[in-house]
Amino acid sequence: MRLLTHNMLTCNVKGVTKGYPLKIEAVRLEKKEAEFNPDFLRRIFPKLDWKALYETALSLDLDELPEQAEPSMLEDEAFLQKLHHVLLEVNLEEGALVCPETGRRFPVSKGIPNMLLNEDEV
Repeated sequence: MRLLTHNMLTCNVKGVTKGYPLKIEAVRLEKKEAEFNPDFLRRIFPKLDWKALYETALSLDLDELPEQAEPSMLEDEAFLQKLHHVLLEVNLEEGALVCPETGRRFPVSKGIPNMLLNEDEV
């Protein structure tokens, strides 16, 4: 699971009001090369929750992103390369996503998060 996907996932357990961002418990991360597309990064940037992305990156020892980001930075090739790496090349292969409110763990296996809810959670 790429960090781009993580940035858009939330805990949908019934009654949860603070289900975002999910915390990552990484057992295995992999770095997989992806084609660099600066236009895609510029289009996706406004949709990102930067604070969540930054904090998640730090929790995974990826300290390449600045704490704050603004649209003017999208003209800087070095910034785009770092953003590309964190969003699209770092993959959570094994681990779990954890709801910040309830502590509910959603397993990630072979890069696929299992976000299915139990009957009592719907």
